[in-house]
Amino acid sequence: MSGSLLSRRVAGGCRRVWCGIPRPLVHIRSASVAEPGTGRSDEDQLWEAASYLPFSRARIGSFFQERPVLRNPFLEDALLRGYLSRHLPQEAALSDLCAFGERVANEVDGWGRECEVTPPQLVHFDPWGRRVDHIVTSPAWKRMKDFSAREGLVASGYEGSFWEWSRVYQMSKLYIFSPSSGLYTCPLAMTDGAAKVIQSIGVSWPVDEAFKRLTTRQPELFWTSGQWMTERQGGSDVASGTETVAVPQSDGSYKLHGFKWFTSATDADMTLTLARVQDRTGATTPGSKGLSLFYAEVSRDEDGRLRGIEVQRLKDKLGTRQMPTAELLLDGLPLSEEGRGVASIANMLTITRIHNSISAAAAMRRVVQLARDYATRRTAFGKLLKDHPLHMQTLARMEVETRGAFLLVMDVCRLLGREECGMATQLDTHLLRLLTPVVKLYTGKQAVAVVSEGLESFGGQGYIEDTGLPGLLRDAQVLSIWEGTTNVLSLDVLRCVARSSGMVLEAYFTHTKVRGASSVSSLAPAVKAVDSALSELQKFVQVAATRDPSYLELAARDLAYSLARIYMGALLIDHACWKGASPSDTYAALRWCEQDLCPVMTKQARGCYDPSTPPLDAALVYDRPT
Repeated sequence: MSGSLLSRRVAGGCRRVWCGIPRPLVHIRSASVAEPGTGRSDEDQLWEAASYLPFSRARIGSFFQERPVLRNPFLEDALLRGYLSRHLPQEAALSDLCAFGERVANEVDGWGRECEVTPPQLVHFDPWGRRVDHIVTSPAWKRMKDFSAREGLVASGYEGSFWEWSRVYQMSKLYIFSPSSGLYTCPLAMTDGAAKVIQSIGVSWPVDEAFKRLTTRQPELFWTSGQWMTERQGGSDVASGTETVAVPQSDGSYKLHGFKWFTSATDADMTLTLARVQDRTGATTPGSKGLSLFYAEVSRDEDGRLRGIEVQRLKDKLGTRQMPTAELLLDGLPLSEEGRGVASIANMLTITRIHNSISAAAAMRRVVQLARDYATRRTAFGKLLKDHPLHMQTLARMEVETRGAFLLVMDVCRLLGREECGMATQLDTHLLRLLTPVVKLYTGKQAVAVVSEGLESFGGQGYIEDTGLPGLLRDAQVLSIWEGTTNVLSLDVLRCVARSSGMVLEAYFTHTKVRGASSVSSLAPAVKAVDSALSELQKFVQVAATRDPSYLELAARDLAYSLARIYMGALLIDHACWKGASPSDTYAALRWCEQDLCPVMTKQARGCYDPSTPPLDAALVYDRPT
């Protein structure tokens, strides 16, 4: 073979060397072959240099990025441990949570990933054409159910082992469990909510057996519950959106005829649902007064067919793909007093909204834990991410958000625990009613923002599905939607204020006033910020009381945000004052209180709620080219 290979010139005059290709047996010379007797050619020198290049004998190079490692979520969470050491120092609780965290990191996290990559499937027919409507879930999903029973993830809220702190203990376990659970916390939330409804109405036939099963620690007996409220009109307006009718039967039961458009945890053992009872003429009562609550067991006949239920299809969702959500038809048995369906379901909403908030805070905590571990493993621009001040500033801001969310959620759990064991004062009761929609709406929005920022801290890997990281963000998005969107819950805050004749706000101002922190000089800026924001909030309430109701409705979202931020600031300050507090607790309180704690007053000063605003907003949204 003869001829020469013209070299390609690149910047600096160097030839391009194709590495990783064995040197050919037939020597092909470049255009610049050394003259005889003048030594080795440039080509020989290049081939020799190539043997030392990193890609000369490797197909993809020698570098592989280390993945972030999930360690025991209990031991890694300084705030959780500090909070429990302060309020629930019993060795039994702390020891159990430590062992539980170890199992979550080493076992449950893998199950959750399996649930994500093996989503549920609907099998309509058996091989012989019979309709069976089997929802096939992964083995890991089934393991989650047994694990949840054994660990008492519902039962511990009803056993009362830690008296007024029993709910805090239960929710601490769920906080550790949630990000690894493959969304199994969703059926657990509805199971807890169903148990609460039954308990509040009275544990008697026909639901006494159901209550035992919902709150047992025995896997073979444990039931989960669905919460099948939403119909084709969708949304939280069940009073006008419920079309399902209940036809009385001669044996005292009812046949339900209707279409449930969004039924979470469709593989549950039982469910609670709303319907309108027909009278003898077939008429029903419109509005919330016509709604009754029904209990239904999900069972199959001897041929494996669902009794009274047809599953139309599984929903194809942005996130929460691990959990079966379906459209279906159903029938059932009565549970509530006729016409008291909405009031009866209120206890379930309280529980599920708290569970939703726990999942939000837990998602934030998990992405921060993984991001800070990754910062010790990833090198960029010559040094580890943890050594880049800007990166650590970003993670610190995420940490502050997470701490504020955690303390707010746990305080609501504390109030719930006090109410359930008969220790709640009137102030506690009012606060619980006000803070339940506030904590749900605010933490839901926080979770999406913090988790999104967290994914960015992993760079491109945060966008790759097989790392498991994008699922955190997809699943977080449901938290601001399920059980009432941000605007719906903001209006619920207004209803709460109106129905209590303002007593909930009086309880809020009484409880939120920062006390005992004035002696801690380092917290002075935070204390001043909270006190100032409280004063501004009181001024806003006084002004709003003199305006048309539409004024306050337009301000509802910003009012809810203000209630959340101020209360979270007070909680962070309070936690920074206890004897076991760390310098980081103080720093977190200071950083939180640097933001606008009372945005409703800021927006009021800018005229955002003036009567002229709504038509301008609508004109802007529907602006069309002329």
